[in-house]
Amino acid sequence: MTASTVSVADGRRGLAIDGRIGPASASWFREQLDAAKLTSGDVVFLSSPGGALDQGLIMGAVVRSRGLTTVVGRVDSSGRPQPARCASACVFVFAGGKVREAMPRSMLGVHQFSSTGAKGDESAGDLVSRTQRTTGIILDYMTQMGVSPSIMQAMTASKDIRWLTEKEAFEMNLVTARYAGS
Repeated sequence: MTASTVSVADGRRGLAIDGRIGPASASWFREQLDAAKLTSGDVVFLSSPGGALDQGLIMGAVVRSRGLTTVVGRVDSSGRPQPARCASACVFVFAGGKVREAMPRSMLGVHQFSSTGAKGDESAGDLVSRTQRTTGIILDYMTQMGVSPSIMQAMTASKDIRWLTEKEAFEMNLVTARYAGS
């Protein structure tokens, strides 16, 4: 992942995060936020194909605890926000925003979660139990963030990325506002 501190045209400060969410991303993310000295209401721009579910959940909780706004977008070399994609575990980071802004032409993508365990490592009962626990964790997290439980229906609809329409994202309360920058 990469990070860069940016100034948003409306006067807010921001941190633009780009790349795959890996095993140590949450710690790295905290360090980047500390260095950027963002305060409540400042913006985290997200551009990521996703990655590790647990890290995405932790990063989203950090965003929420700091009162930050999230936007799916990247920032170009001249500092202008541009549309981007945020999928899979990135959606959990996005959901952590106290305010979650929709940038025109940016996209949010969800899909079924999967296990990285080798086949045969656990019984069918253990697999069902782990799947139920994971579903419960995701549902609890999204509900705490104010996102409609209906997001689970969108997630479970496909193993492939399902790109949400802006209307769907607003209806699920995944997006809470239009992008305030210019």
